[in-house]
Amino acid sequence: MSMQQEIIARLGVKPVIDVDEEIRRRVDFLKQYVKQAGASGLLIAISGGVDSAVATGLCKKATDELSSETGRDYWTLGVFQPCGEQEDIEDSYSVAKAFGLKYTVETNIGDAVDEIALETEHSLRSIGIHRHLSVQGKGNIKARTRMVVQYALAFELNLLVVGTDHASEALTGFFTKWGDGAVDITPLSSLNKRQIRLLAARLGVPQRIIDKAPTAGLWEGQTDEKELGVSYEDNSDYLEGKTVDPAVRDKLERLYRKTEHKRAPIPGI
Repeated sequence: MSMQQEIIARLGVKPVIDVDEEIRRRVDFLKQYVKQAGASGLLIAISGGVDSAVATGLCKKATDELSSETGRDYWTLGVFQPCGEQEDIEDSYSVAKAFGLKYTVETNIGDAVDEIALETEHSLRSIGIHRHLSVQGKGNIKARTRMVVQYALAFELNLLVVGTDHASEALTGFFTKWGDGAVDITPLSSLNKRQIRLLAARLGVPQRIIDKAPTAGLWEGQTDEKELGVSYEDNSDYLEGKTVDPAVRDKLERLYRKTEHKRAPIPGI
């Protein structure tokens, strides 16, 4: 078995999907987990990108069905989390509007991120290291601060935190450990980016959000494909078992090996 085949099997990606069947499967998965956990619903951080938009649509469908079936009010809480000014924040609100979310909150993490960064820089100075945090380091603080706020809300409201990580991100390790990777449930985990866009179109995600360049939004001008140096088309081809350029294959497999610590259970002895 090739490394490509091993990765596909581990991540559970199908070469071809039935979009309606995948939506149904994932909605049922969410419903079952909410009931099993005794939760009051689901919390989804809506970034304004296609991944969180699809997750929002699945969550809303799941909680609407649970409410209808049980006569109890199950929530989907949409959380908007700008860090200071976010130029595309309206896309987050557009997603919530598209799916008719009844409950939304905005939690600006800017001040908290700055305070954590400042305290970290003070600590570095105390051991003789006089510099500001790296752009990437501060980006990780943003992701982890968002997670802290999501879990604070989820605890108070008895909600489950829904993640937006998927197979294309798992392949490259393109998520922050204990940031956007720290969630209760991941309804997109066996889909690649191309398949997520197919679900987005069927669910009714606004077209401009489907078409926009994917970004983690951790620093100005950042895009996933520019940072990784690999397109999501090539990434999706690889995960569907197709032949890709050897240089692309080697890069994806190097990233996969390098980021194994993000996917593996915490080691212990």
